[in-house]
Amino acid sequence: MPKSMFLNMIKDEMFKLRYAKRTIEAYLKWISSYIHFHQKKHPNLMHDKEVEAFLSHLVLELDVAAATQKSALNALAFLYRDIIHQPLNLKLNFVKSTRQQKLPVVLTTDEMRRLLAVVNVQQKLAVCILYASGLRLMECIRLRVQDIDFDFKSIRIWNGKGGKHRVVTLADELVPSLRQQIVVVKQYLDADLSNPEYSGVYLPHRLRLKFKKANRSLQWQYLFASRQLSKDPEDQPLRRHHIDESTVQKAIRFAAKKAHIDKHVTPHTLRHSFATHLLQSGADIRTVQDQLGHADLRTTQIYTHILQRGGNSVVSPLSRL
Repeated sequence: MPKSMFLNMIKDEMFKLRYAKRTIEAYLKWISSYIHFHQKKHPNLMHDKEVEAFLSHLVLELDVAAATQKSALNALAFLYRDIIHQPLNLKLNFVKSTRQQKLPVVLTTDEMRRLLAVVNVQQKLAVCILYASGLRLMECIRLRVQDIDFDFKSIRIWNGKGGKHRVVTLADELVPSLRQQIVVVKQYLDADLSNPEYSGVYLPHRLRLKFKKANRSLQWQYLFASRQLSKDPEDQPLRRHHIDESTVQKAIRFAAKKAHIDKHVTPHTLRHSFATHLLQSGADIRTVQDQLGHADLRTTQIYTHILQRGGNSVVSPLSRL
């Protein structure tokens, strides 16, 4: 929670503009860092030059990756465009990060099998979906009941990274577990509807106005619903939100350790493994791009580097000795 009145004002404004909770947290962190970097000088008294100095500092002193620097720039662009109302110059002159993207960590099929065999049963379905459909963690956690299409064996992802929608594959093996999960969600909903303080599941503002009874329907409930009701930070009504992503992160970390996998395994590792294993099985790279929701094919091509291992068809001279 921001302590200053200025940061609290920005937070309130971002809530009004319907920014995601995570985006708000990230932007507030960067704006606070920017202010502290300039000895707590008010942003009203600074502009392009100070922003350039801060962005260059992130690279020269902290050696941040390009994506991190871009996140900071987006936060400051929002600050000056929507709060200060003095947009930044489109041609800012700052040192840009040249740190190369790391090759992703990928599990072998045997390692995936071992991990899924020991993962906590309460998080197993979510973990399986991360690998089976290549979802990002929050895409999985935010799934609604109606996003599962049993007829066409697919999962609909709404407002993924970059605000894009896509349809991904659904493994046949997960259908029974998904149907059982929906039964659990219905039990939660039946109990919630008998609670006079219950205000329905969270819906984005426009949907909230268009479908006024949808927040109490089964189809709009979160697939991975929390066990407990909680107050919505936006306007404080009592709702049943989705589970916290940290429960899945911890489950994967513990399962990797239990399975004796000597790699740094995170939820995103399962997405990397999904893409790599699809390519290994002969899937076209364009298909993999669509499944992952990558805007640029070059982002997907990083998985071909893993398969090539510096050139899978290249025989090491050591092997010829």
